[in-house]
Amino acid sequence: MRDTAIVILNWNGLSWLRRFLPGVLQLADGAQVVVADNGSSDGSLDWLRNIQGVRTIALDSNLGFAGGYNAALAQVEAAYYVLLNSDVEVRPGWLAGLRARLDGDPGMAACQPKVLAHAHPDRFEHAGAAGGFIDRNGYPFCRGRIFEITEPDRGQYDDDREVFWATGACMMIRATAFHAVGGFDPTLFAHMEEIDLCWRLRRRGWRIGHAAGASVLHVGGGALGYGSPRKTYLNFRNSLIVLTKNLHTGWLPGRLLRRLLLDAAAAWKFLLEGHGAHAWQVARAHAHFLGRLPALLAVRAHLMREEKDPDLTGMYTRNVAVDRFLLKRTRFSDLPREAFVTRR
Repeated sequence: MRDTAIVILNWNGLSWLRRFLPGVLQLADGAQVVVADNGSSDGSLDWLRNIQGVRTIALDSNLGFAGGYNAALAQVEAAYYVLLNSDVEVRPGWLAGLRARLDGDPGMAACQPKVLAHAHPDRFEHAGAAGGFIDRNGYPFCRGRIFEITEPDRGQYDDDREVFWATGACMMIRATAFHAVGGFDPTLFAHMEEIDLCWRLRRRGWRIGHAAGASVLHVGGGALGYGSPRKTYLNFRNSLIVLTKNLHTGWLPGRLLRRLLLDAAAAWKFLLEGHGAHAWQVARAHAHFLGRLPALLAVRAHLMREEKDPDLTGMYTRNVAVDRFLLKRTRFSDLPREAFVTRR
């Protein structure tokens, strides 16, 4: 696969590189392996200089997931990029499975493998599981994961199917498609940038898929832990940004008011559970979002002018937060099929 580049973005992840990079090199199937370092200070670059078969790109500072990949991929020539987190263990056949998925569907821009938890390989991992979806209010979820609950893997999602978004933890994407939409939105920095990218690809008529023939094991939270207040801030802020930029249906002010109320409920839940720092980050996220709203509306208007035939296949038209926390629907299969937009 000499036309394929596996690109790992690293930020102070030397321990993960030591642990998982040898396996990537062993299962690269002829693809070039690139590590783009996001201004690490843990000795990653010094260690990489002694590793054969790896090209290193040194970035001057931490540009985040979005900015780091944009800067790195501008320097990589390949027909296919594989974006791979440093805390992912790849499995035999992973790359061939992803490539077969894209080769089998010329209208598909990107796809992901089945993502399982490294600590519990019989369960799906939070970041991606078996393909991502989004509800009408901008809340993301996956086949195999709704909010914090992950499902055991019993083969229930071992199929090639279209999804709304593919995880940035392990995504194969056509280079032409990535660059045609301008890559990631660097203002997002980290978290939900892949959802924004996939949504913009869909606006151009591309499809996003899950590849049943590929699987990886993901530690998760390698750069920023799942319990981090900073992660809470980025997730809530970026979710609002992505929704405002991309959603063309419905009355936007009403949709944002509903999000405000739902996020306020989430903040109260954090407080009642003793997580005051997370509640504060929800408030910070909304303050930042409101400050950027005029600029976001201008971006939205530009995207609307570019849009020809918006495709929301896979969007969930119900409120997944209500389904999860009030109706106790904890599995993807519990969600009503008729609530998903289907391809026209």
